[in-house]
Amino acid sequence: EGDADPAEGDADPAEGTIAEVAAENGSFGTLLTALTAAGLADTFADPEAGPFTVFAPTDDAFAALPEGTIEAALADPEGLLTEVLTYHVANGAVLAETVVTLPSVVTLNGKEVTIEVVDGGVVLNGSVNVTMTDIEASNGVIHVIDAVLLPPVLGTIAEVAAENGSFGTLLTALTA
Repeated sequence: EGDADPAEGDADPAEGTIAEVAAENGSFGTLLTALTAAGLADTFADPEAGPFTVFAPTDDAFAALPEGTIEAALADPEGLLTEVLTYHVANGAVLAETVVTLPSVVTLNGKEVTIEVVDGGVVLNGSVNVTMTDIEASNGVIHVIDAVLLPPVLGTIAEVAAENGSFGTLLTALTA
């Protein structure tokens, strides 16, 4: 019976949840901060949740966003921030060998991310490169990406501005 436990451990080499593995890696501080702000961190820290596939942007990927983007998302944790974060996650633990066979994946927010193999590398939505694959966790898998995936915006600028509620002056100017 003593041999059964180590064998089980060898069969599942993943130690720690997605949140723990990401924290130990050290390259995902902004992602972890954003997950906490959106109230999603506990989900990825829960060994019973998932499994999930996370396309995880590094801190450098977040830093490359236009100035003010992160702040704007953090200011709207239940809206924009959650929309962006859930666009980086799919249900199920999909390893790289399967990812490369898919034309797209549906994310937790219901929108698709396209997948292409270009010159031996995996490219999401035509411009985001997967730089590392198959970082396994007890509740899923992480694939590292070099840019933040931004979900397609539905509606016109005026519709999005009206829905946000913070752009009354802009809407007045557009109407004029």
